Amino acid sequence: MILRLAALGPLLTLAALLAGPPASAEPRGSSVEECGACHGIDGIARDTEVPHLAGQNERYLFNQMMAFRSGKRQHKEMRYMARAMSVQEIAALAAYYASLPPR
Repeated sequence: MILRLAALGPLLTLAALLAGPPASAEPRGSSVEECGACHGIDGIARDTEVPHLAGQNERYLFNQMMAFRSGKRQHKEMRYMARAMSVQEIAALAAYYASLPPR
């Protein structure tokens, strides 16, 4: 039971972070699922061409997403995904993936 509760920790953290911003900056609830399609819900990508995100440094993940969003870092799909997210969503996703155990 304790292990199940511990496994829910990152999801609860993400939910709390996503619930924080005002209604005008309300994030989409499907962000983790959208990222998980390529990077895995558990942060472990199934494709060798896609990086694992689990256990990465939170600041690094946030900065890279902001670089994709601004176009400073080039990647067609990631730019599209990052531009569709608020800064709060990006921060919450960075915190979520950073909190997952690396493999």
